[in-house]
Amino acid sequence: PETSEEVAPPLQQSFMIPKKEINMVSDMAKWKRSQAYADYMGFILTLNEGVKGKKLTCEYKVSEVGGGFGLSPLHFREDWYVLFLLSTLGKNGPIEKLVALLNTLDRWIDETPPVDQPSRFGNKAFRTWYAKLDQEAEKLVATVIPKHLADAAPEVAVYLKESVGNSTRIDYGTGHEAAFAAFLCCLCKIGVLRVDDQMAIVFKVFNRYLEVMRKLQKTYRMEPAGSQGVWGLDDFQFLPFIWGSSQLIDHPNLEPRHFVDEKVVNENHKDFMFLECILFITEMKTGPFAEHSNQLWNISAVPSWSKVNQGLVRMYKAECLEKFPVIQHFKFGSLLPIQPVTS
Repeated sequence: PETSEEVAPPLQQSFMIPKKEINMVSDMAKWKRSQAYADYMGFILTLNEGVKGKKLTCEYKVSEVGGGFGLSPLHFREDWYVLFLLSTLGKNGPIEKLVALLNTLDRWIDETPPVDQPSRFGNKAFRTWYAKLDQEAEKLVATVIPKHLADAAPEVAVYLKESVGNSTRIDYGTGHEAAFAAFLCCLCKIGVLRVDDQMAIVFKVFNRYLEVMRKLQKTYRMEPAGSQGVWGLDDFQFLPFIWGSSQLIDHPNLEPRHFVDEKVVNENHKDFMFLECILFITEMKTGPFAEHSNQLWNISAVPSWSKVNQGLVRMYKAECLEKFPVIQHFKFGSLLPIQPVTS
């Protein structure tokens, strides 16, 4: 007769609460050599490929079950494990559950209006909103992952909590955005999201995340974290410019020079993440575009979207992933390990 071990879900993964590992500038070399860096960057680039030439509004397949993501499989990724997942997860899609999770965060903003306070920026009601997420994050993550992976929830939830800004400083920046990408990457590594969900991950989940972040930024007048002012790409985000420029590669008539044209942006922003970002900037800032967003203005002179895309990937590595003030906050666990890449 079968022993209970053989019937139990085949999981030899021990999860852990992620923690900071980059404590001084000299630790940055450790980060760049880590499995976490390789997997994170691989994830960003896989999604970059997956959305190439595709509109936000296009039709795409969303997997109904969790399977593997072709990153670096965990030790337990064997065929019988995938079959086990297929048999247990049924038809309720993780993409929809993630969107529902983000809708909950959005609803909490409505339930937590800004308070009257002397300073215009950094509304303290954000701390109340954040306290709710801090308290509920594990439960929220548990709604997205199947029962037999429940042990992963505390590890994965840390990245969700890190992805919405800092409650002490009431600021938000590319490090917080990176935590959300890391959250999605972890969900892929435990098999909740799949490699063929690329478009849905970016267009449904990440795009909904962006909407909620913009609402947070506006409602609570959040400060940009470590912003380079007019010399940075954007006060708050970076990834939607990468993936958004990929969407526009080989577009029959939209060229980089067009994104500074208000009419073009108004007519096309619903289809393209990049233009959605430009629209948000113009809503939030006054004065000539070339002055408040100098880097983007320069980018509009680049001849092709594929050149823009390559340049932004390089810039992302240099300006975000290789900057100590950003990476010192990144957390490492069993899914995104600090250990050097095993090649």
